[in-house]
Amino acid sequence: MAVKLETATPMAISVYPKESNPLWGEYSTKLVAHTLKTYSKFTFDYPYPKAVSVSAEDQGMEYPMICWNYGRPDENGYVSDRTKYGMMGVIIHEVGHNFFPMIVNSDERQWTWMDEGLNSFLQYQTEKAWDKNFPSRFGEPSKFVNYMKGNPQFLEPIMSNSEVIQGFSNNAYGKPAVGLNILRNVVMGPELFDFSFKTYANRWKFKHPTPEDFFRTMEDASAVDLDWFWRGWFYSTDYVDISIKQVKQYFATEKPTEKLKNQVQKANQNISNLGSIVCFIDPSQPDFDKALAKAFDKTNFESLQTYLTKNFTPEEQAKLKAPKYFYEVEFERLGGMLMPIVVELTFDDGTKETQIFPAQIWRKRNQTATRTFAAEKPVVQITIDPELKTTDIDTQNNVWKKE
Repeated sequence: MAVKLETATPMAISVYPKESNPLWGEYSTKLVAHTLKTYSKFTFDYPYPKAVSVSAEDQGMEYPMICWNYGRPDENGYVSDRTKYGMMGVIIHEVGHNFFPMIVNSDERQWTWMDEGLNSFLQYQTEKAWDKNFPSRFGEPSKFVNYMKGNPQFLEPIMSNSEVIQGFSNNAYGKPAVGLNILRNVVMGPELFDFSFKTYANRWKFKHPTPEDFFRTMEDASAVDLDWFWRGWFYSTDYVDISIKQVKQYFATEKPTEKLKNQVQKANQNISNLGSIVCFIDPSQPDFDKALAKAFDKTNFESLQTYLTKNFTPEEQAKLKAPKYFYEVEFERLGGMLMPIVVELTFDDGTKETQIFPAQIWRKRNQTATRTFAAEKPVVQITIDPELKTTDIDTQNNVWKKE
């Protein structure tokens, strides 16, 4: 099959015996073509004249322009979903290796994640572009929680030499792919991430990048400081666990409580006793405003409604939001890994609203952070990471009111 790219038209080719059908005749060449198109979109146009997928009995292995991939019906001609999707995934993965490390030529023995991890990330994107319900093996954050909360004694940072890793597959394939998906969907956003990743691929094609070249290019192209992410996700075994520590509820009302009445009465009494409040201003400062150098006049006030009536038309006033309910939420970082806080508010009428606070909310590595949400409707539930995009290892502490 000819694959029409922007600057080239390589051939997608499959070689297989009759024992591989109906799987190979139906899917293999189409998958090779789909892989070349998707990877080229994320990186650069495939520069070689062909990409060949050969049917093998077991596993998969890559070489420049050619790869061997498993996946055949059993002796009775039966094809299980596991065999079908396994074959599709391995074809995408092995063809994808033409890009990493065959063209962007990293050192696999020293830094396996630079080709297996980046390739697994693009494999995930290619599988989802083929079928949004594709049962991907690597890349889904929610499927990687068990590894992240595993015994630290048997975990190594991604930035470990390939020959000392115990959980090789999860460390070199899975964790980098999941991390890049988090970076794309939660931290940077798809548009900025894709631009930066494409810059890295083009800057280092036919060259020999190191991990630092990847890290620096992603920051250079995006103008985003990602030191905290590389430090936590690649250089440590820290995990994500953000909880809702407590929620304080407030509401606005035109009927003051007895406590508030007493406070207002006391405040008015104090102002009356003072008569006037002197403003202390330094007239030697260059921004000194003479109009401000006067005593505080307690009569120079107007109600909010008076101010609105004088300065806004009835139509403009109708568009102004008037929140009545306030929720002061204290978040706690129980895990060592910094991460943006994705918060979903569910209102009493069933509608929902999502807000994202960037990782800089923990900028001093503080353990707690507080944010107040103003709403026009009562909030019945607050949830952290409702779509499970951050590999938070304990979702039971992510919900208020507790389920």
